[in-house]
Amino acid sequence: MDIISRLEQVSVSRFHYKLLVMTGLGWLFDAMDTGIIAFVLPVLAKEWALTATQVGVIGSIGLFGMAIGAVLAGSAADKWGRKAVFAVTLLIYSIATGLCGLAWNYESLLVFRFLVGFGLGGELPVAATLMAEYSPAASRGRFIVLLESFWAGGWLAAALISYLVIPYYGWQSAFFLGSVPALYVFFIRLAVPESIRFLIDKGRQNEAAAIVSGIEQAAGIRPAAQPMAAAKTDMPAAAGTKIAFSELWAAPLAKRTILLWLIWFGIVYSYYGIFTWLPSLLVKQGHTVIKTFEYVLIMTLAQLPGYFSAAFLVDRIGRKATLAIYLAMSAVSAYCFGQAGSAEVVLFWGSLMSFFNLGAWGVVYTYTPELYPTRIRAFGSGWAAAVGRFGGILAPVIVGYLITGPEGFAQVFTMFTGVMLTVAVVVWLFGEETKSRTLDEISQ
Repeated sequence: MDIISRLEQVSVSRFHYKLLVMTGLGWLFDAMDTGIIAFVLPVLAKEWALTATQVGVIGSIGLFGMAIGAVLAGSAADKWGRKAVFAVTLLIYSIATGLCGLAWNYESLLVFRFLVGFGLGGELPVAATLMAEYSPAASRGRFIVLLESFWAGGWLAAALISYLVIPYYGWQSAFFLGSVPALYVFFIRLAVPESIRFLIDKGRQNEAAAIVSGIEQAAGIRPAAQPMAAAKTDMPAAAGTKIAFSELWAAPLAKRTILLWLIWFGIVYSYYGIFTWLPSLLVKQGHTVIKTFEYVLIMTLAQLPGYFSAAFLVDRIGRKATLAIYLAMSAVSAYCFGQAGSAEVVLFWGSLMSFFNLGAWGVVYTYTPELYPTRIRAFGSGWAAAVGRFGGILAPVIVGYLITGPEGFAQVFTMFTGVMLTVAVVVWLFGEETKSRTLDEISQ
């Protein structure tokens, strides 16, 4: 059998869970750095006397960096490898987060937040691509959603840092702690393998065969008597051929690209509009900063069962149904959250909103790399993520304008309800099911 066929036949083993943890920790650190800014903003707005618009721009500038980072890192990962780009982008956002703690004014913070976003945006689609290319077809959805579940751990870490550190040591200390993940790069270089499909696509068959042999041994499979046959990927590149943007719009990828761009725009617009502003919105509703951090911490805990339930369903009822249901329920929860009055009702609907929204995110990260062939998998995923980040750029600024009105809180969440319902309908009507299909079958 050829190398890829041998890889596909390896059942879930310790190797896959080790890779999940190694990439997942990078994901966790990514979320921690993203979450810290949401908790810092209420304190920073008061200390620096920032307007609502300025607070929205701080949230948006990081997303602008994420959009650029996603495109450039996706292209780099298809050219130089998933592993190298994964490590470099993690190093960039960790160092930039520490620099945020040294910011001396509004403008300098914007520069550092852009750099943080650049690294964050580059790391996420590359990590998901690497995990997707190693996961067995029957459980690929579960593994990618579990990878995404590390995001909740990162937000929990950010919430705990903010709750335990910011009130006593200042907002700068939270950013300094956010720079610690830079040390993790050394573990990535030692423990994370390069993508088999990438190696084959680049003609590095011997390296790919050696990695697959190691995976087979870890799974208790006897070495084959015959050496592994060479393999071709689903869409091999001609020597020296550069990846072109037009490839995303050639049949049959054009329909998939349009679908993914709509999904990404809607889900990123809703997520960053809601969760970047959430602590500040609750403070504006009359809750103290300490109480707000407690509420957001509880809502963040609801993300974990949201991920795990999506991981259970995504390989059973499929990507399409799971994503549409979770988006629709997230929309309902957002509407009820916007109408909530008491703290108990806020917590209930906020937790459900967090549960369904982050479960939907897990499915999106599963679905995206599946719809592109190896040659442009990270590139296509990066562009989809980048388009989504532009939605995230708009959302915090729009929330900043809407929240100033007398019914601003309710209007904000009614808007997000409409966006998420629209995306749910698009997925249900036009989504393509990829459950239990190999990456090569989907590409063909």
